[in-house]
Amino acid sequence: MGAKSDAETFTTVEQGVYPVPDIPIKDLLSAIPTHCFERSPLKGMVYVIWDLFVIGCIWKATVTLDPFIDPAFIQLPHPYAYTALRVSLWALYTFLTGLFATGIWVIGHECGHQAFSESKAINNTVGFILHTAVGVPYHSWRVSHAKHHASTGHMTQDQVFVPSTRSELGLPPLKEGQEDLLGSRVSNLVKKELYEALGDSPIGAMYGSAIYLLGGWPAYIFWNASGQKRYPKGTNHFNPNSPIYQAHHYSQVVVSTAGIVAWVSLLGAAIHHWGFSTVLVTYLLPYLWVNHWLVLITFLQHTDPILPHYRAAEFTFPRGALATLDRNLLGDCGPIMAWLGAHATNGISETHVLHHVCSKIPHYHALCCLEKKIAGYGLPHEGRPGGWAEVYRVYKQCKFVEDEGDVVFYKNAEGLAVMRPGYADASASDSGVEVTK
Repeated sequence: MGAKSDAETFTTVEQGVYPVPDIPIKDLLSAIPTHCFERSPLKGMVYVIWDLFVIGCIWKATVTLDPFIDPAFIQLPHPYAYTALRVSLWALYTFLTGLFATGIWVIGHECGHQAFSESKAINNTVGFILHTAVGVPYHSWRVSHAKHHASTGHMTQDQVFVPSTRSELGLPPLKEGQEDLLGSRVSNLVKKELYEALGDSPIGAMYGSAIYLLGGWPAYIFWNASGQKRYPKGTNHFNPNSPIYQAHHYSQVVVSTAGIVAWVSLLGAAIHHWGFSTVLVTYLLPYLWVNHWLVLITFLQHTDPILPHYRAAEFTFPRGALATLDRNLLGDCGPIMAWLGAHATNGISETHVLHHVCSKIPHYHALCCLEKKIAGYGLPHEGRPGGWAEVYRVYKQCKFVEDEGDVVFYKNAEGLAVMRPGYADASASDSGVEVTK
């Protein structure tokens, strides 16, 4: 987005044009090889076992190395150096364990989409076990997540990562003549007003990003934070009477909540038996890493200044499915970390567009992707690598959308947007004169 001054009173930007697609879903599905739709519970379980095996190896390596951090085995320049090295060792354990445990979360998520097996009973049994083990109310989240897939990018129907509008944030109304609805031209006076109202300091952005990554998942589950704003205050994933659910979901929500109660009880029993510090380092800190990766991955898949959001008049399922991005998790840290990020999390970040086009495709077939098909329509589908720096950038750039408009893009703290919608010309004329019958 190149900005320039307009007689020192306005700032204008050269916006990119997002070609609002009119692609039938059958065209997208037909581009996917047939074998990609095959689901094998045996193959899926191999990935579960592998993730658990790797976590076990990480734990075994850590507890084996820990006793050697001692003056009897290594000489360090200062007594505190032994503590620092031990903390670093266990910090690496929590990081790696959390990364591979996210892979387990991903397979539980596939079960919720019925992508693990042809059998619904197998999907729901395996999914309930895997998701409950990482603190997720399986059926409760499965239902709301299905609604998210059905209405991705819909301003009043999507379930999560719904942009705040100008009026919802209490910002000054759009000033005609002082700012463009599409965010291409804004007076310096309006820029100052918006900046003062929203704030955009580096420290504030870093703090906000960190809080979002650490607390975003429980805040969404318990309080609908960043969720659909038309839901009443107090909406959560544990109340079977929540507006998220219909009457036939009642027992499923109860069972999911009971699973979380059992999970918390087991954690309490483990703390009683092994002590809080042991459970904290062995399980709870990796669990926080899982929550962190979940929020980071999904936030970046659905939030970027180049992605549109739709109101009802312009929304279609294919448009919503394509309003997402694939990102190489940890790709900004080099090729080795990029491979680790994709491998440990079973490619959930790298193949998200395909996942929204057809969520029943298991992750091990997801690389039979749609890049060429989507690229042919000029649609952005490959975002910048997913990592902490990218969360910071997106958090700063995506502040609000306008109350008006059927296809809207995020504006930053100065009221400027990097994209605007473009539509295919459906009319056919070679003279400029409409011919009526």
